Amino acid sequence: MYKDKKVAVVLPAYNAEKTLRRTISEIPSELVDLLILGDDNSLDNTVEIARELGIDEILRHTINKGYGANQKTLYSKCIELKADIVIMVHPDYQYTPKLIPAMVNIIGEGLYDVVLGSRILGKGALDGGMPLYKYIANRFLTFTQNILVNHKLSEYHTGYRAFSLEVLKGIKFMENSDDFVFDNQMLSQIIMKDFGIAEITCPTKYFEEASSINFRRSIKYGIGVLKTSFIHLLHRKNIVRNKLY
Repeated sequence: MYKDKKVAVVLPAYNAEKTLRRTISEIPSELVDLLILGDDNSLDNTVEIARELGIDEILRHTINKGYGANQKTLYSKCIELKADIVIMVHPDYQYTPKLIPAMVNIIGEGLYDVVLGSRILGKGALDGGMPLYKYIANRFLTFTQNILVNHKLSEYHTGYRAFSLEVLKGIKFMENSDDFVFDNQMLSQIIMKDFGIAEITCPTKYFEEASSINFRRSIKYGIGVLKTSFIHLLHRKNIVRNKLY
């Protein structure tokens, strides 16, 4: 409990048996009240390991619904449980849970509504193993998005995020895609609602066990990102209204 605020860490999991223990071992138990794992119909022993580790809530999909759908399930549960601060940590250990205290403090002190762990702040992205084509695509998409959505972030594509309960209750995340572009749509909604966003430097880790979308799905994601940004622009200018907002 952080100053009478309930802190929840959500873990959107798919075939995370090789990295789940390492991820959980770095989560500060003295700060986190709830661990909630969403299993998107994993084909390995993710659920069994989660049970062994004593994770508080394990939410299972009986079919594979997608990364965005997994987050919808997790955030809906957090709203139900009235978690004041919600941090998403990928259980593939691509993002270190050691930044959780900083994220909790920023939101808990009322400084910002959202905190993003940015892989681009600093110079560690390529050194940490980010493929060059992903780095270039990240920079291009982020530059374009900053113009279209009238904001300024170092990157829109990190999966390491923390939200206040007010944010989750204040945006229409259930209207978003069930696929990877969910993350981008959620940021668009947050910006449209004028919630404050902070960024902190996050070490980059790419290794064999860390999940990552392939080149074909990266192209699909990039197209979805640009589409989301143009929709944001049109809605903001009152040209075409969209159900996401």
